[in-house]
Amino acid sequence: MRTLTKVDGTSSRAREELHDRIKGSSPLARHTVDVHGNQHAGSSGFHESAVKHVTGKAAYIDDLKIPADGLHVALGLSPVAHGRLTKLDLEALKRDPDVVDVITFKEVPGHTDIGPVFPGDPIFVDEEISYAGQCLFAVAARSYKAARQAVQRAVVEIDEQPASLDPVAAAEREEFVRPTHVQERGNWKLALGQASLQIEGEQFVGGQEHFYLEGQACVVHPTEDEGVVVHTSNQHPSETQKLVAEVLDIPFHAVTVEVRRMGGGFGGKETQASPWACIAAIIARRTGRSVRLRLPRSEDMRATGKRHPFHNRYHLGIDEQGVIQGGEITVIGDCGYSPDLSDAIVDRAMFHSDNAYSLGEARVTGHRARTHTASNTAFRGFGGPQGMMAIEAAMDDIARRVGEDPLTIRKRNLYRPGRDVTHYGQKVDQTTLLHELIEQLETSSEYWQRRRDIADFNGASPIIKKGLALTPVKFGISFTAQHLNQAGALLHIYTDGSVMINHGGTEMGQGLHTKICQVVARELGLDLSQVRITATRTDKVPNTSPTAASSGADLNGMAARDAAGKLRRRLFDFAAQHFGESLGGLDREGMRLENGELVAGHGESERRIAWGELVQSAYLNRVSLSEKGFYATPLIHYDRAVGQGRPFYYYAFGAAVAEVSVDTLSGEYQVDRVDVLHDVGDSLNPSIDLGQIEGAFIQGMGWLTSEELKWNEAGRLISDGPATYKIPTFGDLPPVFNVALMEGHPNSMASLYRSKAVGEPPFMLGISVWSALRDALASLTDYHESPRLDTPATPERVLMAAQALRERSRQVS
Repeated sequence: MRTLTKVDGTSSRAREELHDRIKGSSPLARHTVDVHGNQHAGSSGFHESAVKHVTGKAAYIDDLKIPADGLHVALGLSPVAHGRLTKLDLEALKRDPDVVDVITFKEVPGHTDIGPVFPGDPIFVDEEISYAGQCLFAVAARSYKAARQAVQRAVVEIDEQPASLDPVAAAEREEFVRPTHVQERGNWKLALGQASLQIEGEQFVGGQEHFYLEGQACVVHPTEDEGVVVHTSNQHPSETQKLVAEVLDIPFHAVTVEVRRMGGGFGGKETQASPWACIAAIIARRTGRSVRLRLPRSEDMRATGKRHPFHNRYHLGIDEQGVIQGGEITVIGDCGYSPDLSDAIVDRAMFHSDNAYSLGEARVTGHRARTHTASNTAFRGFGGPQGMMAIEAAMDDIARRVGEDPLTIRKRNLYRPGRDVTHYGQKVDQTTLLHELIEQLETSSEYWQRRRDIADFNGASPIIKKGLALTPVKFGISFTAQHLNQAGALLHIYTDGSVMINHGGTEMGQGLHTKICQVVARELGLDLSQVRITATRTDKVPNTSPTAASSGADLNGMAARDAAGKLRRRLFDFAAQHFGESLGGLDREGMRLENGELVAGHGESERRIAWGELVQSAYLNRVSLSEKGFYATPLIHYDRAVGQGRPFYYYAFGAAVAEVSVDTLSGEYQVDRVDVLHDVGDSLNPSIDLGQIEGAFIQGMGWLTSEELKWNEAGRLISDGPATYKIPTFGDLPPVFNVALMEGHPNSMASLYRSKAVGEPPFMLGISVWSALRDALASLTDYHESPRLDTPATPERVLMAAQALRERSRQVS
């Protein structure tokens, strides 16, 4: 038993009351008096699994043990993008002594469509094949090698048909996975017609592979009833619970889904982790044995969707100062073969097609094109980055048209009083913060001095050209589907004073569990070491929302805070009643929990009771030490019928300055320096938030520069591994990388301790690199023209843009 180093008279009397009442297996209190280094919410601290990560003790799906008779699953995937399955002969597989089970569409006992929101995602192909990589059948064998080898013996015949791979052509044919949506405010046609100048442009914005370190994986155990327990690398356990129950044709309560941690998710495990759990669950129930399913990297990349590629068009009217008066933006999302989450993703692209700028009187149209590729899905930013690209391209184009620096044009178009309502009708608050943030970064990065230095350098350098760009971010925080903006939590206090918290969010390396523990420690006045978190499980907190939309801490943190607040108030009521008379009265109104003690009163009347003594007294007096919490985001609404509303609870802001050097004879380039200033309100954990910003920037930069998805003419993905798909590496880090949090601007809305979400908003800071590349290329025309530069802006694309500019310059001269 630990010795209590400091016990005042009040706590001593509480201990005397407990004397001889705690016997046998009942634990004594673990006291927390005089503990130093509390890491409450608002302070920097290590990730809760940091030591486990670096020592290899953190358990992922492949680390989980299965029984000796457990089965391993391999999948048969379609080699063609479009056609009809005319023959599927699996008899040779079934005769293999190592093969235990083979399932197809016909062996699914319940629902065969596992579309997460809208129908359209069959668990296996029945007849029609819609993309190369679609699942035809599954084999369960005694070893992973045997399952993989068995798949090769299947006899598959397909009547191959032409594949539709062009989303623009699909949109022209009105081949959509969901109806077109329009957001419109004011008379945009009149504004466009009366404008002094007009600009038009179009761009292709490429997709992106999630490339999580841990691929799609799950382990499923059958239970003694008709159910299953599913361990999965998954951002949405409740949805997987629902889909597994439906394919098995059993009640939801018969399925328990558990997620301790993921080796990365980025949106790729929000909906597209469920199919593999469903397949494994069917086999587990059919065989009565535990099942492991994991996708090899190449199959993972071919079978799962990506960030949506987009085709954007803009036609804007501006005045002579370059201020937008109105116009039209059209975005076409390449959704793949089915709806998945595309409706909401294209909506968010539309919501963010203004980024931080007032569009004036504008119309934004969003199409959801169907193509014969894997159904594209959520990815960090959820369509927002693709929508922002249109207006950021327009800002550069306007600057060249009116002969101003792009930063000047961006600042003139920022939301401000009088121009602070979006094209979907939401008022932008904290516009002063937006302006101050950009001005601070403009000064700290020495933008204007560097602009002069770069102009001098480019004037003297015929081959190597430097570029500089400052781009802002305004990102709306909330799920655009209103019902998802809710969360629950379950909190237990044990009789030794230790605390266990469970909530509906999932940990994918972003530090969500760490922040939730910090919230509970802060609310209960405890050291962080006394609060532990358990795996996310559907039998502890039900009906959860996905960990997505940057809302993990906002929603689940508030739910945990609600549970802790209820328990705190219950303990205060108990203490005031139980100890009040014997200790000469305790000030109920002034009670607080701090440093492992309940403190009542001030000065000479102050009374202190150690946390452990308080908890044990409450237990022995039959006071519940468990509580659930709940939170629903207020105020948000959106009327999709008219395209107007308030879909976001608040906005997060940020800005980045990027400087690049481009070899205009080869197209190769490097990022020389990056300066970031980002708004997280009052940070929950500055260390984790800074890490999120740094990682998001590099991932966003990779999306726009090196990460190129390539399909052949038949629709087969050929960039299906690290040899052909290039994510940023350590060597791509800018030599100078300055990242800072905006201070002194708490969230204007009643968020968790006035913090702001940090998962997705900084991703779009990477747009500054792309804009800087365009700036460097524009120097070839003495900044009179901004080139079209589709993304990813690979060296090949940069070289072609440079050649096109030089050719036009020769024609003009």
